[in-house]
Amino acid sequence: MTEALKRQNVTRGLVPRRLKRPAGLGETVYEHILAELMSLRIAPSSRINIDTLAREMGVSQTPIREALSRLEEQGLVVKTHNVGYSAAPQIDAVRFNELYDLRLLLEPEAAARTAARISDAEIKALADLTRRMNGSGANDARGSYSRFAMLDAEFHDRILKLCGNSLIYEALSRLHIHLHLFRLHFHAKVTSCAIREHEALGAAFVERDSEKARRAMKRHIELSRERFMVTFADLGPNM
Repeated sequence: MTEALKRQNVTRGLVPRRLKRPAGLGETVYEHILAELMSLRIAPSSRINIDTLAREMGVSQTPIREALSRLEEQGLVVKTHNVGYSAAPQIDAVRFNELYDLRLLLEPEAAARTAARISDAEIKALADLTRRMNGSGANDARGSYSRFAMLDAEFHDRILKLCGNSLIYEALSRLHIHLHLFRLHFHAKVTSCAIREHEALGAAFVERDSEKARRAMKRHIELSRERFMVTFADLGPNM
């Protein structure tokens, strides 16, 4: 069929017009499913029905599958052959402690190195992220919580990228630590405390004070560990 004939048939209604996907639809679908996972409305280890999600959101299966593939890369969903997608199980106490041990080994050093080399533009970018985190909870607390988790991850990723050691960045970024931690439980206090600690880090960067940045990051990680530790409180002291 020639292009001219195709155009004639489209005009006559004989060939369906190919509709373009609305800009940003894929990101909207991803953010919606992420919020469902982070708020535990999609329970850990539960099956994820693509047809149900598509009907609920009024979209085709294509953006749903794209979002789930992206979430699989982040370790938040699991795809099983001949079964489909399910929400990933939450990290256990052993994994939790291992992640924090790793963070305490690497992130304070990364913060110290970043303080010595950070530019004014990069300081502003980190401050802007902190402000966005502070405004992420205006409406829809559950959805805002997932947005905060993404911004928190970006904040820490920026510091790791700026430290000048690509292996430190690669070792931590591929674990998607912050998404897994914030998924442990919904707690508004987690966000307000983290913002204050990020501001302390920002102050150290403004002063280009490596030791102050090291201490601020160490304290932030230790306090974060205490906040999320409540998830495992029922397991007792020998978790």
